[in-house]
Amino acid sequence: MIDLYYWTTPNGHKITLFLEEAGLPYRIHPVNIGRGEQFAPEFLRIAPNNRIPAIVDQAPADGGAPVPVFESGAILLYLADKTGRFIPQDLRGRNEALQWLFWQMGGLGPMAGQNHHFVQYAPEKIPYAMDRYVKETARLYGVLDKHLADGRDYIAGEYSIADMACYPWIVPHERQRQDLADFPRLQAWFERIRARPATERAYALAQTINTAPTVDEAAKKVLFGQDAGTVQRPR
Repeated sequence: MIDLYYWTTPNGHKITLFLEEAGLPYRIHPVNIGRGEQFAPEFLRIAPNNRIPAIVDQAPADGGAPVPVFESGAILLYLADKTGRFIPQDLRGRNEALQWLFWQMGGLGPMAGQNHHFVQYAPEKIPYAMDRYVKETARLYGVLDKHLADGRDYIAGEYSIADMACYPWIVPHERQRQDLADFPRLQAWFERIRARPATERAYALAQTINTAPTVDEAAKKVLFGQDAGTVQRPR
């Protein structure tokens, strides 16, 4: 059994995509990040960065005590290694999947996240910041589109955690001011993943947990004013 601490964000969707594909038994513990539930002491013990997602594996492979894992990329890799699925087993294939997993973690996610912030949420519209992150998001889309130009169906050849990491960050492409028609190979890849039954189940599940905007006015006060004191103050 996997306990998943989750909210309906791109990083949260990565893990439900894996769990639905793998058919692992799991239970969701919603963590409403717009209401500050990620700062609860019991969650901090699992996820010291106060961010979703996080998991606790109640049946780890070594047969020992439950294993907590935080950070979405680390969770995907942990689950892939646990199940032996959705990561190539040969040296070169595994290396390719991991490179693109880390590309998403270090590039696509953070840059698209800044895009969302300055385009959608910032109280002051700063043209330089908006232009900077919209263009960088487009560059990253172009990188992935070019990678897919050799006719492969998925990022590492077979469907893997690299695809699961990237797909949820492409879902809000319109909010990122991106037109998928400008990236035809990426668009075909995107539609291929969207049509997978496990993807449909994962996103349908999200609708049962949260149908409100992830970031409303109250949530902005929680999400966008954090500093070191947020985690250092006793709660």
